[in-house]
Amino acid sequence: MLDSIEDFADERSDVAATRAAYDDIAEFYTEHFRHHLAGATLDRAMLGAFVESVTRGGRGPIADLGCGPGRITGHLASLGARVFGMDLSPRMVELARADYPQLSFAQGSIEQLPLGNEMLGGVVAWYSLIHTPPERVPHVLNEFYRVLASKGHVLLAFQSADLPDAVEAFDHKVTRAYRWAPKRLARLLGAAGFTMIARMVREPEPDERFGQAYLLASKDR
Repeated sequence: MLDSIEDFADERSDVAATRAAYDDIAEFYTEHFRHHLAGATLDRAMLGAFVESVTRGGRGPIADLGCGPGRITGHLASLGARVFGMDLSPRMVELARADYPQLSFAQGSIEQLPLGNEMLGGVVAWYSLIHTPPERVPHVLNEFYRVLASKGHVLLAFQSADLPDAVEAFDHKVTRAYRWAPKRLARLLGAAGFTMIARMVREPEPDERFGQAYLLASKDR
């Protein structure tokens, strides 16, 4: 479905740091989150609504961008979606391929998608925008718009900021990250050309520090 990006000579230092950090904790991360979705009712509900929206239109596969060890990719496939995964960390990609050998995974960056225009029916960025500095997020959303076919859908998940229009850096356990007010990130989706369909914020679980937010939007609704 896609080829890995092998030439990182000109990449930004924060991207290299994020890759190295996730390579270092890949095995722990995989085991820690392996069964997380089983108890995450609202996460599964949002993913299910997303898959139904994409498959109803029948427009191309879904890309799980920032797929990590492939747990979301595998879940989407179990719902009947045509899906592949891409992640910045080569070790995460190795683990995803080992756990889900029937699916396709490749290495790459959400800032330089190795994908053609309008080839996807859906894009999932499940906590994969959080390490991108806020000033570069509009470019990433433009990339999502570029690779989506008309009527395609995008689903974002991220930690929610407390203030109504804030974006805040926080001490993520892996590497530097940012949490967003859903209203502010929704506005950027609109500026990229997307039409909002739904937004949800759930309260944090006992092992979470922040509320968790989800945005579902479409291209040329």
